[in-house]
Amino acid sequence: MHIRGKATRIKLFSFSSPQMRAFHLSWFAFFLCFFSWFGIAPLMSVVREELGLTKAQIGNTIIASVMITILARLIVGWCCDRFGPRRTYTWLLIVSAIPVMGIGLAHDYTSFLLFRLGIGIIGASFIITQYHTSVMFAPNCVGTANATAAGWGNLGGGVTQLVMPLLFSSLVLMGLGEYWAWRAAMFVAGLVCLLAGIAYYRFTQDLPEGNFNEVFAREGRGEKPRGTFFEACKDLRVWALAIMYGACFGVELTIDNVAALYYMDYFGLGLKGAGAMAACFGLMNLFARALGGIIGDRSGNRWGLKGRVYWLALALACEGAALMLFSRMTSLGLALGTMIFFGLFMKMSEGATYSVVPFVNKRALGAVSGIVGAGGNVGAVFAGFLFKAESVSWPTALFVLGAAVVLCAGFAGLVRFSELEETEAQADVAERLRGVDAVPESAGA
Repeated sequence: MHIRGKATRIKLFSFSSPQMRAFHLSWFAFFLCFFSWFGIAPLMSVVREELGLTKAQIGNTIIASVMITILARLIVGWCCDRFGPRRTYTWLLIVSAIPVMGIGLAHDYTSFLLFRLGIGIIGASFIITQYHTSVMFAPNCVGTANATAAGWGNLGGGVTQLVMPLLFSSLVLMGLGEYWAWRAAMFVAGLVCLLAGIAYYRFTQDLPEGNFNEVFAREGRGEKPRGTFFEACKDLRVWALAIMYGACFGVELTIDNVAALYYMDYFGLGLKGAGAMAACFGLMNLFARALGGIIGDRSGNRWGLKGRVYWLALALACEGAALMLFSRMTSLGLALGTMIFFGLFMKMSEGATYSVVPFVNKRALGAVSGIVGAGGNVGAVFAGFLFKAESVSWPTALFVLGAAVVLCAGFAGLVRFSELEETEAQADVAERLRGVDAVPESAGA
């Protein structure tokens, strides 16, 4: 499907064009989803005490929170190809709000585990965010658009580490008590997601030219593509990128889940202090993931598609080495410094991955995005088993995880593009910059 009217620039302070409305609403929706997805993580010390959770049970809830996302991302990628990102995001936000609000009903380990599992579907929001920005922005800046939108969305994982403990404490001071305070905090998060779903349907459109059904009907392009999921499954590059994404985003999900408890148990910090340390990790998404996409775009513009892949491999290898170093730190100050260092390369690796994804198979963009995104959660599931094991300390688990990340960087050797693909990508950039097939950026609503 050839999409006309893609934006060749990101105008951050513009909301008038469909491209920029999709950009801003997609990152903000993803921000809310990420906030809700990990909203309970900084409050786990309270939940652990109230429900009497063991280390193994906490590990199970960590795995559950990311496991269902694997299937959800595959389904959502297919839905984007078939129904468009606008309707897909709307329904995901509305449906996901139910378990986010409902976790307040948890009264024991089993019910808490099931709600954590249900909340995991909200993580599929990432795929829609990447799909929507991919179809709205031209090849010369699509990596930057994807990485910035995803990075600002992931920022919710850092903000929630700060906001949820403060919200919890405020509710306790208001007289709710700890039992009701963490439940009420999660209800608020779910309600905001519900409202965001309504706003997304109202203010965005699928493509620069309009919504899926309107465009296909108006221009007679025929039926929307079928069989794209299986087409993507046959491409070895897709699975290599999925493994590499598991080594960066999978690590981020794991750290988001364990950071607060890690600083409490190994450095003796309190609830707010540990939350602040964990927030430093998440708040780096404000710029780090976008930086990875920017470097990916510049590498691609200078060295072609292979330049994007080389940058991804380098960033991933640096992430793994820095994570191993972080695992050995016993001083709080050094731990914070090395966490920021490895977090920088980890988030840049994520941005670098999705500066490559839009060029693998344009016909099956949703399917490719879904499979690669699901790979991130598969990585988090495997990491979760490390942190669940009673015989493995968390510092040891982090060291092993870092070594695995370094090995995963080698899969970049399987992500290759033909001369024809390189030539087409260069021609596409030149065409967009000349304004060929452009439509006014203010078109559609």
